[in-house]
Amino acid sequence: MLRLAAVALAALALTLQPASAQRYGEPGEFDFYVLSLSWSPSYCDSAGQRADPSQCRAQKPLHFVVHGFWPQYDRGFPADCAYNAPRVSEQTIRELREIMPSRGLVIYQWRKHGTCSGLSPDKYFGLLRQAFDKVKIPPQFSQVTKWQTVSPPEVENAFRTANPGLNADMISVTCDRKNLREVRICMSKDLQFRSCPQVDRQACRNPRVSLPPVRG
Repeated sequence: MLRLAAVALAALALTLQPASAQRYGEPGEFDFYVLSLSWSPSYCDSAGQRADPSQCRAQKPLHFVVHGFWPQYDRGFPADCAYNAPRVSEQTIRELREIMPSRGLVIYQWRKHGTCSGLSPDKYFGLLRQAFDKVKIPPQFSQVTKWQTVSPPEVENAFRTANPGLNADMISVTCDRKNLREVRICMSKDLQFRSCPQVDRQACRNPRVSLPPVRG
């Protein structure tokens, strides 16, 4: 009897766990994606000698590149959703080089974030490319040949102007102590722009930041 009672109590405890605890970290169980676009010159400037040469010594000029494509909850995010994740093929890594030039970053992003998508590596990175292609990079960012200073709202407004339907609560511009770092754009699972208040609240609060010039 005591044993049966213990089993019953254990089962009851499981049913009383919050829904978020039961689904946290389960592949495919999330609310939306964040496409994170990194200003490549800022990464190269801050990383210095530790920078990935495949990105920072590239012959082709790099401006905004993909840092990540992250499954998110409305509050928080899942991570590392598979212990034995499938490997990313070398062909996929090569095909991503134009928009995600660091091989190490591709593998890391797949393991930490892509495994939470519920997709295979090929389908996940195929969706990542579709998301990148959906966003129009404002033309002024392909012509940055000298150090500039910008305000985060200026960057956000440039992206909103170039992408009709992208509202203020769907995008966040981030920075470090001196440089523009990333533009983060929230998308539904079918790649429609959508609001994301928690991501929006993480925006840079500096009045002005530096924009290092494009290399290459």
